[in-house]
Amino acid sequence: QIERLSAAVVVNYRAEMNEEGEWVDVALSEVEVAQIERLVRHPLYGKQLRRSTKIKAHDENNVCQQGDLVRIKETRPISKTKSWTLVDVVETVEKI
Repeated sequence: QIERLSAAVVVNYRAEMNEEGEWVDVALSEVEVAQIERLVRHPLYGKQLRRSTKIKAHDENNVCQQGDLVRIKETRPISKTKSWTLVDVVETVEKI
């Protein structure tokens, strides 16, 4: 029984998802909206297309500013639409 249990754990194991994107929206307190961009090849013509996804992430200390490059990771659901948390700020935007 122990061997079956360990095999089930290995089958359900999922790699941790980390993404890097630009912080694009000033939302509520402790909420950041990061935009993840990726390149996809068109199935027929082969042209590179730019696709983007907006993800809401939890920012515990409100350290992000709009335009920062941030790293986020997937976690348990925090709210209805938030299941990502801020790992660190890769690059900050200078204030004018």
